[in-house]
Amino acid sequence: MRTIILADNQDITRAGIHYFCSQIPGVWTIQEARNKKTLLQLLSVSSNAVVVLDYTLFDLSGVEELLILHDRFQQADWILFCEELSIDFIRQVTCSTPSFSILLKDCSTEEINEALQLALLCSERYLCHRVTNLLQNKKQNPDIQECPLLTSTEMEVLKLITLGKTTKEIAEERISSVHTITTHRKNIFRKIGVNNVHEATKYALRAGIIDLAEYYI
Repeated sequence: MRTIILADNQDITRAGIHYFCSQIPGVWTIQEARNKKTLLQLLSVSSNAVVVLDYTLFDLSGVEELLILHDRFQQADWILFCEELSIDFIRQVTCSTPSFSILLKDCSTEEINEALQLALLCSERYLCHRVTNLLQNKKQNPDIQECPLLTSTEMEVLKLITLGKTTKEIAEERISSVHTITTHRKNIFRKIGVNNVHEATKYALRAGIIDLAEYYI
């Protein structure tokens, strides 16, 4: 009997994965990890688990730490189930090991089912159609500029950050929690490869997320 570890901080996602797994023939133990410490504890007990991980919402410092986890628990299979991932991240992960499947959260139910079944029953990798297309387009056009795939929400939050709004002010404006905005900020900075607001502002100006007129108001 294999263990499925749901490492995702969104209640709706965990409920959905519970449902999909219940439709797959076989007996599975499903456990949940809300943070890295719990994930390590569960993997120490079930080293051959299938880990369904939202990398962008989890408390990992970067792709290097993710790959270190893989090296430590090489019997595990990983399904990265995220809203958006940069092409650079996708290439780094897929080139490092075949143990990582990648699904985006707008995938069809057929793709989600197929990825879970391949991981649980065959320990085989699955890349969703959108990720496959991104990799193929990059291969066919090697000179195109790589850019992180920010969601519309992340672009809105980035714009507010660069316009000088505090985390509390952004949370109030978007009718959200401070924790949620802090998570968005962390994910944005990781995706665009910056460490502070000044660098994020330069990125936003280059990307056209804000213009000079807005910035100097």
